[in-house]
Amino acid sequence: MAKTLAVATDLWRSFQRERGVVAAVQGCSFRIIAGETIAIIGPSGCGKTTLLNLIAGLDVPSSGRMEWPGLGSSDTLRPGRIGVVFQSANLMPVLSAVENVELPILLGNGIEAEARALAALAVFGVETLASKLPEQLSGGQAERIAVARAIVTNPELIVADEPTGQLDQAGAAILVDRLLTWGQQTGSAIIIATHDERVAAKMSRIWRMRHGKFENMVERAACTGTG
Repeated sequence: MAKTLAVATDLWRSFQRERGVVAAVQGCSFRIIAGETIAIIGPSGCGKTTLLNLIAGLDVPSSGRMEWPGLGSSDTLRPGRIGVVFQSANLMPVLSAVENVELPILLGNGIEAEARALAALAVFGVETLASKLPEQLSGGQAERIAVARAIVTNPELIVADEPTGQLDQAGAAILVDRLLTWGQQTGSAIIIATHDERVAAKMSRIWRMRHGKFENMVERAACTGTG
């Protein structure tokens, strides 16, 4: 039986805004299995980023439960068990590309950090940029390096928020194909939030979101609630 990495039960996340309380995620329940690939697709403001943050343990639900039976407790998920790609590359400006990719390793056991970082950069074809500072990179190059940083610890789950936003169609296809190939080789699950239907079509499951809820009912996923 495939390993269950994460389970959400009636997940809600609300925020206080000037106009009142806004429910960004509404009553979502789902299960994430090792090795599967999921696209979360929907318009801006539909709750994709909030849902990714809950899955990654970067945020806590207002109600409901987010659990990681195959990964551990919320305080041990990152950077080893879950790799995160933020919507902006989020590279440290004073560090070179390879030093940015080394960071998750150095936060863990620190073993062979540079060699592992260079190998991760090579997965996405940017190993020649290892010595460059973020200000010397294009937006697309920075995104590829950010994805390399997310995989460098060989996590069992990757959560990526619009990782192809700075890439053209061809570059986006190459990045996603390389990430999916890496996932197949490692058995890791990959979740990508995207606006791009071409990216979503490469994934084994698609969750379409609107107003904090899934529009589609798909295998092992359900969402209820109002708003």
